[in-house]
Amino acid sequence: MSESTSRKKSGFLEFDLHPKVQRAIDEAGFEEPRPIQAACIPAVLEGDDVLGLAQTGTGKTAAFVAPILDILLDDPLPGPRALILSPTRELAMQIHKDVETLAKFSDVKSTTIYGGVKQDRQVTALRGKPDIIVACPGRLLDLMEQGHVDLSRIEILVLDEADHMFDIGFLPSVRRIIKELPKDRQNLLFSATMPREIRGLADQLLHKPHVAELAHSSPADTIEHAVFAISGPKKTELLRWVLSEEGFKSAIVFCNQKFRAKRLAEQLSRWGHHAVALQGNMTQGQRDRAMNGFRNGRYDVLVATDVAARGIDVDHISHVINFDVPTTPDAYTHRIGRTGRSERDGKAYTFVAAADFMALKLIEMKIKQKIERREIPKMEVREEAIAKADAARPKRDPEPEPRMDEEERRSRPQRRRRSSGGGGGGRGHSSSGRPGRSSSGRSSSGRGRGRSSSGR
Repeated sequence: MSESTSRKKSGFLEFDLHPKVQRAIDEAGFEEPRPIQAACIPAVLEGDDVLGLAQTGTGKTAAFVAPILDILLDDPLPGPRALILSPTRELAMQIHKDVETLAKFSDVKSTTIYGGVKQDRQVTALRGKPDIIVACPGRLLDLMEQGHVDLSRIEILVLDEADHMFDIGFLPSVRRIIKELPKDRQNLLFSATMPREIRGLADQLLHKPHVAELAHSSPADTIEHAVFAISGPKKTELLRWVLSEEGFKSAIVFCNQKFRAKRLAEQLSRWGHHAVALQGNMTQGQRDRAMNGFRNGRYDVLVATDVAARGIDVDHISHVINFDVPTTPDAYTHRIGRTGRSERDGKAYTFVAAADFMALKLIEMKIKQKIERREIPKMEVREEAIAKADAARPKRDPEPEPRMDEEERRSRPQRRRRSSGGGGGGRGHSSSGRPGRSSSGRSSSGRGRGRSSSGR
């Protein structure tokens, strides 16, 4: 055997993926598979159920998208054939984007299903029988109950960020969806943490799974952690200093309450930062504008709540700042996973009041390391750094007033207008304008793919 044929294949070529998938991988610039990809792709190709325990930012989306595309291309059949469930709209859209990237040179079609927008376009897309559905459980159930979704051909089920689905109460909906799927299918479950409820779901769902566990309870080594003991109004002063330090590119600032996220973003904007809030009370159009602005650099500070920020996939985040201490150790892991992605350096700072130190101890037990305590710099040092950063920050024109999407127009109450008719000086009232509630055995391909049953 010649040296060239005996040499082991490098990179993604080792997986022997479909040429159209490999071409997309090459064009996307992927060279060597990340650990979660190397651990999961062969198992998915073999038809095994998979339990992937890995943080966000580790490349786990490609770990299931690439082999799913290979399987679908290897034996073309009518869709939908793969269902990917996501806890948030932002994550669903990001997964869909990754599917489109890797399916670029194929005819595989994907569509997204999530709430917060009108369902008409989603129903139309489903009529086209896409190969892959990326969905949030709530809206998917709504469309199933209306008879718009046919899941009888689903061969592969993916539960992504299963722990967060539990956190926001989606597990009952997930179980209802699973009952409607064919029992003969492949199941893939990915989670950053494994609370008892997710462990129970995995035991019921997965049959002799291949387990890929990549230090799921520990943050990435590229993240620098630090704690500042501070409380009250002084937090905001310290935040300004942190955002002015050398090496700052962009940050996500986490708050535990929606109103605080909005108020803090407004305050940072008044001080000259390009800040925007992302919280649960925003319409989908507002959320999209905030996220698109953060991705393209229009905003360099995103002030967010935990639920709103899940699924954010932005490469240039240099800082994650816990303005409020996370309510659980798992939330800390999820928050700081926004920085230090793809083996880049990142900083995770936490502002801790006196009442928060017990929560901090639990976080340190979870990540199995003691977080460095740092002294708060003197006021004159902070003021000098802030002034220098303010002078260097590029000035931008005021953000133009965005056009309201249909959902926002429907949700805005109509104004009361004076009656133009005579008599009595009474007021004529417009209709309330109250928004209506929108409903939120294939042939073998030769890979020996086994089928697992959900009714175990």
